[in-house]
Amino acid sequence: MAKIENRKKQNPKLQQSELSDGRASLYLEYYIGRTETPVLDENGEQVFYTEGAMAGKPKFKIKHTRKKENLNLYIWLHPRTPQERLQNRNTLALAEKIRFEREQTFLEDREGYRLRKEMDDDFIEFCREFCKSPTLTRHIQDVQLRGLKKFINFLASTPRYEKFKDSLKMKQLTPEMVGAFVEYLKANGRGDGPKAYFRLFKRMVTAAVDKDLIKKNPCRGFVIKNDNMTLQKEILLPEEIDRLVATRFDGEKTEIHRAFIFGLYTGARWCDTSKLTYRNVDYTTKTLRFQQQKTKGHSNCSWVIVPLNDTLIRLIGQPGSDNYDERIFKVPLYDTCNRYLGKWVKRAGIKKKISWHCARHSFAVNVLNRGANIKTVSSLLGHTSLKMTERYLHVVDSLKQDAIDSLGEIKFSAVGS
Repeated sequence: MAKIENRKKQNPKLQQSELSDGRASLYLEYYIGRTETPVLDENGEQVFYTEGAMAGKPKFKIKHTRKKENLNLYIWLHPRTPQERLQNRNTLALAEKIRFEREQTFLEDREGYRLRKEMDDDFIEFCREFCKSPTLTRHIQDVQLRGLKKFINFLASTPRYEKFKDSLKMKQLTPEMVGAFVEYLKANGRGDGPKAYFRLFKRMVTAAVDKDLIKKNPCRGFVIKNDNMTLQKEILLPEEIDRLVATRFDGEKTEIHRAFIFGLYTGARWCDTSKLTYRNVDYTTKTLRFQQQKTKGHSNCSWVIVPLNDTLIRLIGQPGSDNYDERIFKVPLYDTCNRYLGKWVKRAGIKKKISWHCARHSFAVNVLNRGANIKTVSSLLGHTSLKMTERYLHVVDSLKQDAIDSLGEIKFSAVGS
């Protein structure tokens, strides 16, 4: 007799139903789950076990839910000829193939349903999953997480929305809340920061809208604009850099010092500096070559080549045990570096709000101010167009004007006047 073999944990299982003509009809049986209903007495009260190990525990009526799917495939119950036996083997092979495909779909649907149930009710949980998406590079994942953290900080610091800092239902994300978040970003950020954080936030909201978790985009109509041609972040002038480098104190973090100074003299971003290895350095030609994390994969200018002088070579040093895959700067997380940087700048007596990215801006302004060609600076920074570099010219012009003004008033009287 033809018999179907099923493994214990298969779901669905391949089953057969005997027919009167000597054949069996094949079908799939899905196990959906079970439900527990309390057992009640005639008065409608919960019934409890009175004996054995379950004594004192409530009784439940358990119902197992299954569903069937007819495959419209048939096998012989008692194959008599080689042809019938071959037909059974082929039919069972096809049925098992269908069963396996249905199992994969069923598992994905159940897992997807579970995730959707979690995410439908929680925008913050959805954002956390979005930030871990394998379609994003590690750098973008880290940046996206910082955007989420900024939104959570907004919720936590706003009395009206503080209760949502741990859990925020999709329907609770309203245009009023988005508007308040925009004002929070403007009040607590400078330069490109507010615009960048809002862009990260909108990316997560758009992803939720695309999955029909949010019916109407609450970000619609909200824009944060800033003058892209004006550099709004602080920069460190050469004399301030000298003061910062000379500042030593107990408990200083040497690796952070080295990495930030490196950025001041090369314009490299933190995300690039933190990943550099000695393999990126050509000691023979004294050059540094690396691919920018920010533009990797979507720009023709993602690779940058930076000439190195003797000072920078000494700052970089040599790998231990000739391990050229060793990281040059073993710095902690970005936020940790920024917090420490604030303390270092304060110890140096510099009254400016300096973040790590200020090193890149300071490099651009200082080399331009000393007469470097704008195309050269653009190439060193890995910019895709000169327009991105031109905004530094406004700062350079301002510095030149300040230099002229510092000469003081000229007391001159024309002859005969």
